[in-house]
Amino acid sequence: MTSVTTTFDEQYDAICRRDPEYVGIFLTAVKTTGIFCRPTCTARTPKRENVEFFGTAQEAIVNGYRPCKVCKPMEPPSETPGFIKALIEELQADPGLRFRAGDLRSRGIEPATVRRWFLRHHRMTFNAYQRMLRLNRAYQELSAGKLVAATAFDSGYESLSGFAEGFRNTFGAAPSQAGETAVIHLARFSTPIGPMVACATDAGVCLCEFADRRMLETEFADLRKRLRAVILPANYNAHLVQLEGELREYFDGTRMRFDVPLDTPTTPFRQRVWDELLTIPYGETRSYGVQAERIGKPTAVRAVASANGQNRIAIVIPCHRVIGANGSLTGYAGGLARKQWLLDHEKKHSAF
Repeated sequence: MTSVTTTFDEQYDAICRRDPEYVGIFLTAVKTTGIFCRPTCTARTPKRENVEFFGTAQEAIVNGYRPCKVCKPMEPPSETPGFIKALIEELQADPGLRFRAGDLRSRGIEPATVRRWFLRHHRMTFNAYQRMLRLNRAYQELSAGKLVAATAFDSGYESLSGFAEGFRNTFGAAPSQAGETAVIHLARFSTPIGPMVACATDAGVCLCEFADRRMLETEFADLRKRLRAVILPANYNAHLVQLEGELREYFDGTRMRFDVPLDTPTTPFRQRVWDELLTIPYGETRSYGVQAERIGKPTAVRAVASANGQNRIAIVIPCHRVIGANGSLTGYAGGLARKQWLLDHEKKHSAF
């Protein structure tokens, strides 16, 4: 059975909610059908008496279960379907393309399926994603010196005012200011415990969060303001490539510290707290009280806890290693189940 210390009730409640925070933490096996599923499976929720939970697909298979054909638990989490990949590749090659509902149906693709996938994984509709790509290309062209009017009409806008409004709503700046604005590169990738979103500047990684974090949009806005930058999908950023590789090694159990450069614009107090988090050894934990003492603020336990919660670079800056004074788990932006998984993972591999 699963080694993560979540109770049967917590696990069953998670599958009733189809909670993405538990992806990679346990699998649901259904006795009446002989299949096992992810916690987010969209198939009908089984009765309590008909389920048991396992930590890995191997455990489920050894116990006689086969993988679900709906949620495909043997595939990597958030694996992008082939038809979605094809659409994204075409749009990235030519952002001027516009796929309408009829275009999708002519390819045998149901528009509602595409819309749901983009809402789940990008928090925007497919139409909004296409619009974002067109504006991203416009930003690059304006930064290279192309005239605003030419860029607007080449991007498919019928008026300068409509282009200016869309550009300002997306980037927080007028088209004429494109060359004066820095860029934050954004990428998404899968992990064993759910998809993550990462951002980096030319100086280093400035964000690494689970994609279902509720405060993600607020963090994007704060980074744009502090860095006076726009956020664009990354074509290539060396720091993001390095981060993804190091996270892969971390989840494989072969990396215990991260070397990727960081760019963490924040207040001096938060920076002190985040710097101290980096000193907690792999496989160990500290209390918020000890963290407060180590930065010379023994009475600022609540402020330290708040600063921990505002950490934008999950796992790399290991706020998951801070626990309550009595040893209990406390708040974690990625969810307590993920926090327990990370602590168990590090404890297991630190023994080798």
